[in-house]
Amino acid sequence: MRLAGKVAIVTGAASGFGEGIARLYAEQGAKVVVADLNGDGAGSVASDIGQNARAAQVDVTRVEDVKRMIGVATQNFGNVDILVNNAGFTHANQPLMNVDEETYDRVFEVNVKAIYLATMEIVPLWRQAGHGVMVNVASTAGLRPRPGLTWYNASKGAVITMTKSMAVELAPDKIRVNSICPVIGETGLLEKFMGQPDTPENRKKFISTIPLGRMSKPKDIASAALFLASDDAEFVTGVALEVDGGRCV
Repeated sequence: MRLAGKVAIVTGAASGFGEGIARLYAEQGAKVVVADLNGDGAGSVASDIGQNARAAQVDVTRVEDVKRMIGVATQNFGNVDILVNNAGFTHANQPLMNVDEETYDRVFEVNVKAIYLATMEIVPLWRQAGHGVMVNVASTAGLRPRPGLTWYNASKGAVITMTKSMAVELAPDKIRVNSICPVIGETGLLEKFMGQPDTPENRKKFISTIPLGRMSKPKDIASAALFLASDDAEFVTGVALEVDGGRCV
């Protein structure tokens, strides 16, 4: 029970990496707010977790929604110890000149601005409490970019840089900020990342670039997020933890 007595918010938690994180956090003793734009999905996950979870339908790019999300945690569980910024968005894998402005804006709103909005709301609470942990889900795309995902790659590079800068600035407040960099994974965004149908043959092209021979899974990212949120990582801040089967070596 590595998170016993802790309260966590996980965004994008109705499926994929976020769902895996929310479920593992609850298993490890945390009370969890399952936040997602997909309200029904969030409700289903929270209901399955049980009494230690609450659902929140949230557009992480809207400050009113972010305030309400934090309110769900404080009103139901009293405080917030951990915030996992996992919600993400990508354009399809394609030439950079083919991505329209509306899609570009949405990528940066969900992947980057959402962290800014959450930070503005949660840091005052953590400063008052004297502690806090933020985990930002970035990507190996921000470390070793693939062609075809230029604007997504740029957004995740921003997440990594934001994380490192925030970690330094907030350290005197005993607030830790870390990021996780998954390699391409088995989530609902897989076909967009690949830019082609999800077939065994197409998967092989991507798996061939991963030394450990498979894509990432929600349990891989959840385990990393558990470590970074736990007291085991009390002296760890500002890292971009690669969970990538050796992809970035």
